[in-house]
Amino acid sequence: MAYDVVVIGSGPGGYVCAIKAAQLGLKVAVVEKRETFGGTCLNIGCIPSKALLHASEMFAEASHSFDALGVEISAPKLNLEKMMAHKDTTVSANVAGVAFLFKKNKIDSFRGTGKVVAAGKVTVVAEDGSAQEIETKNIVIATGSDVAGIPGVEVDIDEKVIVSSTGALSLAKVPEHLVVVGGGVIGLELGSVWARLGAKVTVVEFLDTILGGMDGEVARQFQRLLGKQGFDFRLGSKVTGVAKSGKGASVTFEPVKGGDAETLEADAVLIATGRKPYTEGLGLSEAGVELDERGRVKTDGHLRTNVPGIYAIGDVVAGPMLAHKAEDEGVAVAEIIAGQAGHVNYDVIPGVVYTSPEVASVGKTEEELKKAGVAYKSGKFPFTANGRARAMQHTDGFVKVLADKETDRVLGVHIVGFGAGEMIHEAAVLMEFGGSSEDLARTCHAHPTMSEAVKEAALATFFKPIHI
Repeated sequence: MAYDVVVIGSGPGGYVCAIKAAQLGLKVAVVEKRETFGGTCLNIGCIPSKALLHASEMFAEASHSFDALGVEISAPKLNLEKMMAHKDTTVSANVAGVAFLFKKNKIDSFRGTGKVVAAGKVTVVAEDGSAQEIETKNIVIATGSDVAGIPGVEVDIDEKVIVSSTGALSLAKVPEHLVVVGGGVIGLELGSVWARLGAKVTVVEFLDTILGGMDGEVARQFQRLLGKQGFDFRLGSKVTGVAKSGKGASVTFEPVKGGDAETLEADAVLIATGRKPYTEGLGLSEAGVELDERGRVKTDGHLRTNVPGIYAIGDVVAGPMLAHKAEDEGVAVAEIIAGQAGHVNYDVIPGVVYTSPEVASVGKTEEELKKAGVAYKSGKFPFTANGRARAMQHTDGFVKVLADKETDRVLGVHIVGFGAGEMIHEAAVLMEFGGSSEDLARTCHAHPTMSEAVKEAALATFFKPIHI
C-alpha cells in the first residue's frame, strides 16, 4: 500500500503532523520504535515530569504553607511509590489518547525503527530483525532528540545513581544529596521535584548564569528564589569527571576561568546538559539528506530538506527543542504537503520553566534587543503589589514587558511568578497580531487576578502603572 505521508516518530511533532495530515484527507502512516506512542515528551519527558512537579509541589505546600492560611494539619508523609504511580497513570492516559486519535483518524502504525531508503521509500526494522518497506509520496522526519551528555567527559549513565532525565523521573528513594550537572530547564525542574521531597540539591553550571538564553534579570531573580528554597549553585564551573563512588557518585569540577578543582559527593547525579538531535541510523546520509554542523537536518523556510518529498520537524531541526514548537511545525508540514500555506512564526514561541514559581517568556530578551541595536522601552510590575497574589501567598516574581521605543509594538514579555506558564499566552496572542503595550494595557482584565500584573507592566511600558 502506498501512502501520501509517512511520519517517522510519534512525539508531539510527529503525532500532530500525522493527525493534521489525515484530517486534510491524506493517507497517513506512522513509524514508531517505542511500544507506546508519544515520544520522549509523553513517555519520559514533559508529561511525567509535570505529574511529579505538581505532586511534589502539593507535598511542599502541605509541609510549609497551610498553617498561615488557617489550615492546621500534621506533617505530611511522603509515599513515593504512590506518587510514582500517579506519574505512571498520567503517562498511560496520554499515550492511550494518542493511540485513540490515530485510530479515529484512520492512521496506520508500524512498530520498529524507521530508515529512509530514498525519497518515497521507508524501511521499518522490527525488534526481531524483520524488515518491511513502505512506499510513500512524502516522508516527515520527526525523530526528536536524545540525552547529550557532557562534552569531552565519559559518563556511565546507569539510570540509578548517575541518571539522565529518564532516571531522575524514577528514583527509588529521595536522595540526601542530588548534584545536577546543568542549570537549564530540565535540571532545574527535576531538581525542584527532589528538593521539595527533601533532597539537598547542588547545581553545577558551565555558564555564569542559570537558564542560559533567558532574560538576564529574570534568571537572576529566579536564582535568588531557588536559593531561598535551598538550592546551592556552582556557576562558571566546568565538570571534568563524574564517577560512582561508594553507594553514590562524585562530581569533579573546576572554575571555567581557572582555579582549583573541587569534588562533591552525592547520592545521585543528574546529567542535564541538554539534548542532541536523533538523526543517527536513519539512513539520511545514504538518502542524500544534508545535516548541519550540529547533526540537525537542514531545512528551508517550508521545512523541506534538500531531497524533494522529505521534510523534517521538531528537535531534529534548528530552533528551540520545545514540544509545542514541534507541534506547530507538524501542522505546517501537513498543510504544505496538502497544498496549503503552512507557516510557523518563530518570533512568538513561548517557553516555560515549570518550577515553583514558574518562569515564562515569549519574544526577545533585553540582551537580544541590545545586541541587535533595537531601541526599546521596558515596563515592570511586581506580584507583591497584586491583590490576588497576596491572597494566595504567591507574591514572588514580576512581569516585564519590552516594546519598541518608536512603534510601541511588544517585542517580548517575561514573567517570574505563580501561574506564569498560563499568563504568558495573552502576550503571545497580542504579539501574534502585532499589538502594542498600550493595546495590552487598555484591555480590561478581571479583578482580582494574577493577570492584572501583565496589564500593569504594560501600563508601566508606555506611561505609569496604577498600583505602585
